[in-house]
Amino acid sequence: MDARHGRSVSARLDRPTRAAVIRDLLRIGAVAAALAALLASWATFRIWEQGGRDEQRPAGAIVVLGAAQYDGTPSPVFAARLDHAVALYLAGLAPNLVVTGGKQDGDRTTEAAAARAYAVARGVPESAILVEDASRTTLESMRAVVTILRDRGIGDALFVSDPTHMLRVLRIAEDEGIRGWGSPTRTSPVASDVGLRIDATLHELGALAQYFLLERRDEPGRA
Repeated sequence: MDARHGRSVSARLDRPTRAAVIRDLLRIGAVAAALAALLASWATFRIWEQGGRDEQRPAGAIVVLGAAQYDGTPSPVFAARLDHAVALYLAGLAPNLVVTGGKQDGDRTTEAAAARAYAVARGVPESAILVEDASRTTLESMRAVVTILRDRGIGDALFVSDPTHMLRVLRIAEDEGIRGWGSPTRTSPVASDVGLRIDATLHELGALAQYFLLERRDEPGRA
C-alpha cells in the first residue's frame, strides 16, 4: 500500500460515520430531555409546595393580584382573591390594601377599579386602598406595585392570588427587593378543580421559564 492510499484509508477511519453522528445526537437529545423533565418536575413541586402554604402575618400592605373582570364585576377567580384579601385586611394584618390590574382589550374599566369597588363594598375604607391600574401582566403589575410600596416607605407585603400563582409572584417580589409572603386563596375555582389546577400549573411552568430566561433583571431591585 502506498502512502497516499494509507492516508486515504486513515482519513475514512477517523471520519465519524453518519450513523455515529445520529446516534450521538440522539444521546444528547435524550440527556437534554431527561434534564428538562427533571427541572419541570422540580418546578411543579415548588409551585404546588408554595401554593400549599399560607404565610399570613402582619405586613406593610396586602397586595391582591388582578384577574378577569366583566364590566366592573370581578370574575369568580378574582372575587375569590378579593374575598381573601379583604378578610386579611379586616383581620388587621396590614394598614393598606393594594389592588392591581389594568384593562384588557375591549374592557370599559380596569381590574383595579373593579377590585376597589368590591373591597369598599365589603368594608375596606377608601383611604386604605392603593391602586395599580396600568398593568396587563403579572410582571408589569409586580414592578408597578413595588414602586408604589417604595414610594410609601413600605418594605414588605402579604401577597394574595391563586395557589399556583404564588411561587412566581413571590420570586418577582424578592428579585425586586420587596420582602413578601404568600397567602393563597382556597376558594378559587382554580384551587378546587383538578383540571383547572393542572392547566394553571402548566401555564406557570411556561411563565417561570419565560421570566428566568427573558425577563428577570440582572440586578434585582434596580431599574
